[in-house]
Amino acid sequence: MSPRGKTRLKQEAGQQDELVNTGPSEEEQQTLAVAEEEGLQHIPQDLPILPLRGLVVYPQTIVPLMVGQPRSVRLVDDVVSGDRLIGLVASHDPEKEMPGPDEIHRVGTLAAVHRLLRAPDGTLRLLVQGLLRFQIEEYTATEPYLRAQVEPHPEVLETGIEVEALMRNIGEQFRRMGELSPNLPGELLTSTLGLEDPLQLVYTIATYMRIDLKDAQNMLEIEGVQEKLHRLMTLLGKELEILELGRKIQADAQTEIDKVQRDYILREQLKAIQRELGEGDEQQVEIDEFNQKIEQAGMPEEAEKEARRELDRLSKLPTAAAEYGVIRTYLDWLTSLPWTVTTDDNLDIAHARHVLDEDHYGLDDIKERILEFLAVRKLRKERSKRRKSKELLPTDHIRREREGVILCFVGPPGVGKTSLGASIARALGRKFIRISLGGVHDEAEIRGHRRTYIGALPGNIIQTLRRVGTRNPVFMMDEVDKLGMDFRGDPASALLEVLDPEQNSEFRDHYLDVPFDLSQVMFITTANQLDPIPGPLRDRMEILQLSGYTETEKVRIAEQYLVPRQIRENGLRAAEIKFSGDALLKIVRDYTREAGVRNLEREIGAVCRKVVTRIAEGKIKRVTVGVKAIRDFLGKPKYYYLSEVEERTNVPGVATGLVWTPVGGDIVFIEAAQMPGGKGFTLTGQLGDVMKESARAALSYIRSRMVDLSISDGWFSKHDIHLHVPAGAVPKDGPSAGITMATALASLLTRRPVHGNIAMTGEITLRGQVLPVGGVKEKVLAAHRFGLDTIIMPKRNEKDLDDIPEEVRQKMKFVLVERVDQVLEHALGEPVQSSKPFKTRRRAKVTQSKNHERIESCPTK
Repeated sequence: MSPRGKTRLKQEAGQQDELVNTGPSEEEQQTLAVAEEEGLQHIPQDLPILPLRGLVVYPQTIVPLMVGQPRSVRLVDDVVSGDRLIGLVASHDPEKEMPGPDEIHRVGTLAAVHRLLRAPDGTLRLLVQGLLRFQIEEYTATEPYLRAQVEPHPEVLETGIEVEALMRNIGEQFRRMGELSPNLPGELLTSTLGLEDPLQLVYTIATYMRIDLKDAQNMLEIEGVQEKLHRLMTLLGKELEILELGRKIQADAQTEIDKVQRDYILREQLKAIQRELGEGDEQQVEIDEFNQKIEQAGMPEEAEKEARRELDRLSKLPTAAAEYGVIRTYLDWLTSLPWTVTTDDNLDIAHARHVLDEDHYGLDDIKERILEFLAVRKLRKERSKRRKSKELLPTDHIRREREGVILCFVGPPGVGKTSLGASIARALGRKFIRISLGGVHDEAEIRGHRRTYIGALPGNIIQTLRRVGTRNPVFMMDEVDKLGMDFRGDPASALLEVLDPEQNSEFRDHYLDVPFDLSQVMFITTANQLDPIPGPLRDRMEILQLSGYTETEKVRIAEQYLVPRQIRENGLRAAEIKFSGDALLKIVRDYTREAGVRNLEREIGAVCRKVVTRIAEGKIKRVTVGVKAIRDFLGKPKYYYLSEVEERTNVPGVATGLVWTPVGGDIVFIEAAQMPGGKGFTLTGQLGDVMKESARAALSYIRSRMVDLSISDGWFSKHDIHLHVPAGAVPKDGPSAGITMATALASLLTRRPVHGNIAMTGEITLRGQVLPVGGVKEKVLAAHRFGLDTIIMPKRNEKDLDDIPEEVRQKMKFVLVERVDQVLEHALGEPVQSSKPFKTRRRAKVTQSKNHERIESCPTK
């Protein structure tokens, strides 16, 4: 006989009242035993079916029910007047008030109605006992209530050691659940743990534990007792985890409440003790300290007013309040900023020039710009002291006097942009601070978060100024061209106010919400390329270009800076290792290929480490690194100075072009090949749309000059042309390879190879004109690095030659052209003869100047 406990169950008429059952009497037990035996021996073929909502009744359990639907009341009345046997089946949807045959499960429980109580509102309260499991075969009637033919569906009874072990584990779990759940009476727990029938144990615990309707029905439908025990143990384990977690949460909450109460009592006692001793309390001491800091900070009027308003709020709040910590942090930020703290500029121009030259080789344009800034500061300072009040210049009420400077260093990696900022700070006698903007996507990284957010802080600008402790540092922002943008805002737009000399005197961080003067900060930004920088931001900065270094400059930088630094970092003495100039040049040419000097320093460091190893092993005491020793230290050359270009261009159809990249200039080989076909033109090498159009324009120009190039009629109708730009994994685009493509095609069709010492750049038109291009300095330096000595370039780029170092101009020839036939005349080595006489045709005239060779167009007949 199963125990009965306190439970709240829902049936189809709604939620039932809470019923408490303490167990049947001896007479009731005999009656129920008889009913169970009769039910087991005889199941009516036509059984009335009572759908249950949100409830599953199991065999060998006694459950209270409440019936309120008219058809269900009639069903119960008919059953009670007969054999008192009823079929209890759970419906699929607990919200459906009158489920039909297709809306209830097929497996249910045969039950005997034990007690019946009629309530004044017409509802019936039943006490039913589950007898056995059955399965519905078919429904015989739906009116006035459901009736069906059923067949017994008994469970598979199993015994053994595993069943016994499962029963013990389930009993222990149910005992722990009783300890954690106050809703389970003690007598129910005791009687349930005393059950010896495994099936009755499963059904009794499943009746009184919290379980989903789906899991409850599944428990009824499982065939074997052992499988039922496994399933019940899993459900009990999940319920125990929930109960234990709930108790832990409740205990933590109670502990926190007790701690707050304890802290409050202790604080009140501490205040009372301090009053007795005549001392101020901790909060008052903190308020007095903030008040003193506000007076000493030298804030502007608006900031001081806001600080005192927040301090007044702080004095009225208890220290335990959440707002107290927020206000205290805000005041701490306000009072710790360098509102009036500055460092005096060292206006000695000779000293500044010495420091800049000592730290960096070359970079004359940037050094001159810094010296100009110092000269202006010095002159303005001297004259402001001598100027009498009557001689003051008229004041511009709109445009304030600018004190800071905003520079942007643009150049390839490794040319010294970041280290130059530290050198400028040393020359000026200012503090230096640096932040990296690469990958920043959130506007709040610049302007901060508003104080309404939990854990809000100022942006990187204010945080950095607080760390450096002065309002006029040299502030470097690295990688400004790599700022991102997403749903959190646009950091580049937030920088518009920071880097605008007309606005940054009243920069408002979202967290502080008071103006802070950034006009005395010397902002320096760095970038590898200008294109990704938005136009409005680029317009606010003074752009200073840093190009790649020449071979001579790299050798001198290595001698003066890189070698001494690597000797120090590797624990060597200056007398233990020396590099010859030829050895450094060998490293530059054969082991590095870059615009900067980072890889050069790595290779020098590799040599130094190998020398350190040999000294540590006692093999040598000192070494002079010459050209022959380089291969021993660094292995085979990684690059080949001029041989690669000569090997690639010694066959017709290959021309050398010059390209610009974000990391400096470079050369590119354009290859053309012919094959039998019919006017096909294939382009490969991951080319962009602009470069593809340049290739088609070059082909159209070559076809229009078939007679001049001695190309036979019908050649294009019988051949296909394939134009390829190697390094196919690298995307390429731009119009500057136009004349190179035309030269490669002309070389292929005329069977004349291009001179191996020539590189070229320029845009082409259908009429054969050569248009100017950009990045000339970087391209020329790249050609110089590869050992090329002749550059063909547009005549309209002649002005860009002034930016090229003098030593490079002396070593190279520059052929300035206006038309493609001039390019072919020089690159292919033979003049292109025209088949048609022109009224006035222009031929190429080569003139030699001091620094470059010019091909001018002059009229001829």
